[in-house]
Amino acid sequence: MQTLSPAAALPTTAPPGSDAQLVAGALRGEPAAFEAIMRRHNRTLFRTARGVVADDAEAQDVVQETYLRAFTRLADFQGGASLATWMARIAINVALDMLRKRGRSVPIAVQDLQDEPSPEQSMSFSAPPGNSPESVLASSELRALLQSAIEGLPPLYRSVFMLRAVQEMSVEETAYCLQVSGAVVKTRYLRARALLRDALSAQIEAHTDGVFAFAGERCDQVVRHVLAQLHTRGLISP
Repeated sequence: MQTLSPAAALPTTAPPGSDAQLVAGALRGEPAAFEAIMRRHNRTLFRTARGVVADDAEAQDVVQETYLRAFTRLADFQGGASLATWMARIAINVALDMLRKRGRSVPIAVQDLQDEPSPEQSMSFSAPPGNSPESVLASSELRALLQSAIEGLPPLYRSVFMLRAVQEMSVEETAYCLQVSGAVVKTRYLRARALLRDALSAQIEAHTDGVFAFAGERCDQVVRHVLAQLHTRGLISP
């Protein structure tokens, strides 16, 4: 069996169940560690991928390939960024590679600082009269509307919105994932909110927890596929 050498920068004593401890276990080839990492980060990577690709099936393919790339390069993970952010950046690159191979291009790295919307244009949301945020959130119809509206954003802005609003990443983390400047992240996020403003109701970022769920059989499929591939490549024990 191929053995991965541990990354020197990882802490030698990490809290039980932490990402650092799971990475250490994965570097030793423990199947349970690989599975725990996937169970913990499946939704993050799925949402990241959906910020770039057009449908759930493509996003699942991106997630699976992301894990394979990340796990075969796990010894390179130094802990400078969180494990989730490090893998999200890989997912962005995998998604872009997939689109290029299929003859589609998404210029998410373009430095588009011109024509920045004003905060008044992009950040003004008002709730429908007579509806509390709680009652609106409870509506599956609104959740469907929200997901549809996000899907309708150009990928240039959808990718930023998914990371910033849905995944609640910081400007710095989002810039790291997309490999752009913080200023570009801020501009695109404002523009994304401006595009969504007319289609959605109040406080959109607070009501995104149920969007693009990734669980059940689809989650299990990713785990089974990646574990089988890792076994085939000799990275884990039988």
